[in-house]
Amino acid sequence: MKILKSIIFCLSAVLCNQLVAKDYNASLFDIRSDGATLNTRSIQKAIDHIHDKGGGRLVFSVGRYLTGTVYLKSNVTLHLKEGAVLLGSTNPLDYDIGENWNWTALVVAHEQHHIGITGQGVIDGRGYEVANNLISLINNGIFEDALLLDRPREFRRPQNIYFKKCRDIHIQGILLKDPASWNQQYEQCRNMLVEEITTDSKAYWNNDGIDIVDCDSVIIRNSYFDAADDGICLKSHSADHECSNIYIYNNTVRTSASGIKFGTASAGGFRNIRIIKNTVFNTYRSAITFASVDGAVIDNVTVDSLVSINTGNVIFLRTGTRTVRNRPCLRNIRISNVYAEVPATKPDAGYRYEGPIEDLPRNISPCIIAGIPSIPIENVTLENIEIRYPGGGNALYAKVGLDELDSVPEMENKYPEFSMFKELPAWGFYIRHAKDIRFNNVTFVAQKADYRPAVVLDDVHNAVFKKMKISIPESAHKDEIVRHRSSGIHVEP
Repeated sequence: MKILKSIIFCLSAVLCNQLVAKDYNASLFDIRSDGATLNTRSIQKAIDHIHDKGGGRLVFSVGRYLTGTVYLKSNVTLHLKEGAVLLGSTNPLDYDIGENWNWTALVVAHEQHHIGITGQGVIDGRGYEVANNLISLINNGIFEDALLLDRPREFRRPQNIYFKKCRDIHIQGILLKDPASWNQQYEQCRNMLVEEITTDSKAYWNNDGIDIVDCDSVIIRNSYFDAADDGICLKSHSADHECSNIYIYNNTVRTSASGIKFGTASAGGFRNIRIIKNTVFNTYRSAITFASVDGAVIDNVTVDSLVSINTGNVIFLRTGTRTVRNRPCLRNIRISNVYAEVPATKPDAGYRYEGPIEDLPRNISPCIIAGIPSIPIENVTLENIEIRYPGGGNALYAKVGLDELDSVPEMENKYPEFSMFKELPAWGFYIRHAKDIRFNNVTFVAQKADYRPAVVLDDVHNAVFKKMKISIPESAHKDEIVRHRSSGIHVEP
């Protein structure tokens, strides 16, 4: 109930300001729509004027409005009508890196309130061109950058949107496409509604769909995310902050990384997260990933009504000690009403920035709950779940036998991805260093025989498996739930 009240407050606070907005046409400020005139200063003058007059909407009609970095201010909304394109400059020198943040972006806001970007128009970052022009500047000595993997660092490449320490934010309806880095980042913001947007983030590397960083009271709903990197990504950059009271509802996600993910950057925490009625498809990594590897507390997370089609992995829960700040924690996770299909082939094959062929040799990986020896993952419930696998695991290609379970590496300080362990000894679900685990009405189906059992438990304590259904042709195992160094395991009809 407390979470619902917080979300309702978020909605009312964000939408209240939209009802009284006064409109100012961009043409009033001699903002040109020819796609060639650089409008950065005139757009900024318009934003400043509307802010000084008490607020309103800066309205862009049909046309292409070329600009570099502009700063959104309190009580101002950018409204892009259908056919209007806010067009990013391809010159990296037209983008700022601010004194109070380490990122560059097309639209920036810092410590502002009641701000928004709405309409049926487009923000086009032209990221491929910007990134390659930036490489030229680096090679010419204009900027210093290590060019790791032949790419400029992420913060050097402009995002489409970067808001920091803002509140009462409304992002609605627009298409956000082709950033040079992450598409949109909201850091330490509060009371935010993102709805009915489309993201096309496949122009360059690290093209996340949306990044929510240490924010409180956020709704992301009814939107479509198509990304070269993670689709909907929650992060915690600061040990003094956390993502809390987040509601992710009725979205569709396709990515060459993970669908709905949090915890890669996990310094602070993630609490009270609701992920309801979402679809993930054609995704290279996991449909959902929750990881605490930098000391974060992950607590009270619900996933309900998830459809995962053609994804390389479905569920990946992980703790680790990549950086040692605080004691990592992942607990009180509930995942229910899931239907998923894992393919035999690479799910994102053919995409422009498809995920790398890595961590081989390994057969198709199972779902994973993997804590670390001293810190188990606690209190996880999975209910009403059906996952269909291709099966076909071949011991002549890669093998971890039931007599060598201790050989699976811990990899506590590594970047968390489901493929990090390479071959795993189960085809359906692998659980290690965990306690208080409950499976109720969970079905695993393999289309072909597999040398591995369906479920392997390693250092798991107090677990209940009720109404489990396991279907596989020509099973070589009498017991499809294998226990190793585990106690208090109950299998019930």
